Amino acid sequence: MGKKQFKAESKRLLDLMINSIYTNKEIFLREILSNASDAIDKLCYLSLTDEGVGLKREDFRIDIRLDKDTRTITVSDNGIGMTAEECESNLGVIARSGSSQFKEGMDKAQTGDEISIIGQFGVGFYAAFMVADQVTVVTRKYGEEQGVVWKSTGADGFTVEPGEKTSVGTDVIMHVKGDSDEEIYGSYLETWKIKALVKKYSDYVRWPIHMELDRQERFETGETDDEGKPKFDYRTVKADEIVNSMVPIWQRSRQDVTDEECVAWYKEKSHDQKDPAAVLRVNAEGTVSYKAMLFIPGQDSRDTMGDERQGIKLYSNGVMIMEKCDKLVHEYFDFVRGVVDSPDLSLNISRELLQHDRQLRVIGQNLEKKIKGELERLLRSDREKYEAFFQSFGTDLKAGVCDEYGRYKDFLRDLLLFYTSEDKQVTLKEYVANMPESQKPIYYASADTLRHAVSLPQCEQVRARGYELLYLVNPLDEVVLENLREQDGHPFCNVVTDDLGFETEEEKKAAAAREIEGKALLDFVTESLGGAVVRTGFSSKLTNQPCCLTTEGGLTLEMERYFRRAPNEEMRNLRASRVLELNAGHPAVQALKAAFDGGEREKAANYAKILDTMAEMMAGCEIEDPAGFVGLVSDLLK
Repeated sequence: MGKKQFKAESKRLLDLMINSIYTNKEIFLREILSNASDAIDKLCYLSLTDEGVGLKREDFRIDIRLDKDTRTITVSDNGIGMTAEECESNLGVIARSGSSQFKEGMDKAQTGDEISIIGQFGVGFYAAFMVADQVTVVTRKYGEEQGVVWKSTGADGFTVEPGEKTSVGTDVIMHVKGDSDEEIYGSYLETWKIKALVKKYSDYVRWPIHMELDRQERFETGETDDEGKPKFDYRTVKADEIVNSMVPIWQRSRQDVTDEECVAWYKEKSHDQKDPAAVLRVNAEGTVSYKAMLFIPGQDSRDTMGDERQGIKLYSNGVMIMEKCDKLVHEYFDFVRGVVDSPDLSLNISRELLQHDRQLRVIGQNLEKKIKGELERLLRSDREKYEAFFQSFGTDLKAGVCDEYGRYKDFLRDLLLFYTSEDKQVTLKEYVANMPESQKPIYYASADTLRHAVSLPQCEQVRARGYELLYLVNPLDEVVLENLREQDGHPFCNVVTDDLGFETEEEKKAAAAREIEGKALLDFVTESLGGAVVRTGFSSKLTNQPCCLTTEGGLTLEMERYFRRAPNEEMRNLRASRVLELNAGHPAVQALKAAFDGGEREKAANYAKILDTMAEMMAGCEIEDPAGFVGLVSDLLK
């Protein structure tokens, strides 16, 4: 029979499918195995009403055979098979699928055994040409006596001829390409490689996948030892073994799988030595049906394993579609691991993406509610475990609050923790519940470390009134509070930059008068510092310390430190507008005033520089000239 041309246009179309639709060559095996599974599904479905099939459910199987001498990979099934016309129709017309037609014509009402067809498009078969330079299909349709041989080397066409096949089913024989500088195609002829691909992509195909594997067998050598006992040795033999699991753990009922078994599965798959903080098992039916098994890690394994987060794997009817589906949950839940398996996904022709993501959005929204609910339960019932989790993944949640201009702030706010002392963390709701009636705002202080935040001089007045503070030590914390705006009607107050609200009107008038009276001294200090500060003033926030550093404008000192780590040089050079605040009643400031009033301007200027440097140090800023500071202090000690 002469060679026929593909009816679906041209070599360019086939080249597009091979080189563009599929981004990963190794998925060719997934596609061929999925087609084999579909063929068995069809015959199994037919056997429910046709006793002539003569096969029980346990008789169906898929076989993979490797031959290095001929450089062939053969995938065989005992499914429905194809006639010559079906070969020409299904394999000769790109983007036409017998599976989709079968699915459309199937009447589920005839049986309670739901049939899932994976191959909804007719291009999966052509993934074989990514690794093969010739593909031969030997098939025989159920009910037919004559077999068929379909053969193609790619876009130049195909042949369909009668052939011999003793049993019903299909053999797909792929002749593997020769090795090149870019690709070692011979690796696909290695047993370990093919077995690994089955485990990765097709481990949960419902039918058993058989391979011949090497196994060590113990045998008698025919000799005896000194005691007259027979000697034994080991030899390598070929053994037929099932290499896929078939029924995934998440498809099994809660009664059949304990949480301990789920945790053991998680550790094996994720290589995480620690138990997860929580396990979620979901079996949802409705507009979009799916099953999910999710794990919330107790710690970030990237710190110990050095790998990227594994995320959530997406399956459709037991076949892995995406190794990490970043469309299921937002980045703030990126730490969640596990699997989602749904028969209702609309797959594109490469089975790598989704044509329509409506189903995925529905699944993702439901999962996010369940993840949040599980975290809230953990927060209430096992505070120690939740705090350990938050230590690893709190930044993810805080980044989520800041994402998209605070769009998710109300969804995430109850999961956030903040320090109120060196050994205590609270949620914002807990903070508000502990507030005395006299307290209106929620006070907070930012610094690079917790101990530094606790020691800031601006905190003195707040603690003196018996109020708690939130100590912000994460670079995102200030932005988080800016997005949250308030908690239960209480605004946030930065003790470094904001008015604490403690002064009466009389005290404010007295402070203003003091500023006017001391204007000459304050202007002198600002001028002496040569642009290091934009203004100097007297502080109403200090009780024990001589000075402190505050800022004007939207950029705080914490934000400045954060931007210094940015890759953009312009951002690294951003500098907060500093304000030096002096405690007018402190002896050090009184010494500055005495030197100024006594006409000792150089000494007063040195005092000003020392106070400014002290304020910078207490604020946690980097000292630009530490040697100069030491020199000034040394001069005063002479």
